[in-house]
Amino acid sequence: MKNIGLYFGTFNPIHIGHLIIANHMVENSDLDEIWMVVTPHNPFKKKSSLLDNHHRFEMVYRATEDYDKISPSDIEFKLPQPNYTVHTLAHISEKYPSNNFSLIMGEDNLKSLHKWKNYETILEHHNVYVYPRISEGKVENQFDNHPKIHRVNAPIVEISSTMVRNAIRDGKNIKPLLSATVWQYIDEMNFYKK
Repeated sequence: MKNIGLYFGTFNPIHIGHLIIANHMVENSDLDEIWMVVTPHNPFKKKSSLLDNHHRFEMVYRATEDYDKISPSDIEFKLPQPNYTVHTLAHISEKYPSNNFSLIMGEDNLKSLHKWKNYETILEHHNVYVYPRISEGKVENQFDNHPKIHRVNAPIVEISSTMVRNAIRDGKNIKPLLSATVWQYIDEMNFYKK
């Protein structure tokens, strides 16, 4: 049975911070693979800065091509919207019964996990791997020594997709923050320019 970590994100765009975290998690834990799950555009939210699903998936595909243990996933594209993580986990576990799925999240998300839909069900059936983030607030006591929650001492990466988009819009050189193939795609497609 393979241990697969699910790293959810809009990846708008995917940047080196995402890759640093994903690679660190798969190399320094008992996870065999990481699937970068591209979350779809929520039809109930108006978010003009969010690129279409297939463009974001294409960028994740390009960014992870050279990593044997990291792959893109569009599993949520086919699920009814708005979607909850608990439903995705149920669906993916049923579709791939020979895999064991865990969640990967930043410490900022762990602080709000108690507000997630059916979070108890998630923790009953899945492990959660947490990487450090600089953020306000504190983690609920119930998660402090939880047997299903594993903290991984990954590097703290303070790069955000918003920062990348704003820099592109302002005509700044952000090449060091993106995989070359992703930068090429953004540049060719003229994304985030205005």
